[in-house]
Amino acid sequence: MGKDRFHNAVRTALEKENWVITADPYQLSVGGVDFEIDLAAELIAAERAGEKIAVEIKSFIGRSLVSDFHTALGQCINYQFALNEVDSQRNLYLAIPETIYQSFFQRRFVKSVIDKTQINLLIYDQTQEVIRQWL
Repeated sequence: MGKDRFHNAVRTALEKENWVITADPYQLSVGGVDFEIDLAAELIAAERAGEKIAVEIKSFIGRSLVSDFHTALGQCINYQFALNEVDSQRNLYLAIPETIYQSFFQRRFVKSVIDKTQINLLIYDQTQEVIRQWL
């Protein structure tokens, strides 16, 4: 699989917050099905030391935001099931651009889906290469 357009921006943003990238991509195999989550990282310093995450990065630059959302949602649901089986201590995040979060992800339906599926969001600024919010 190819890397998302903003892959390096998110990686840099995580590293700025003292996350150590432990896999790029993070490969899993569960029940004969192979997966590649964009990044795996671990926090070494601070009060959250030892926290582990997996990050699926999305740019939402396709022809349809709804189609991009369907794809991201499906991937996250599958990845969460896979992580529950082989790496249950790792929290999954869907990384999305700040502009998309402020517009598309504020729509009532999208907010409801994110809430009901309990998908964690990592909001990033691809220009500044920083993380704006962890939700």
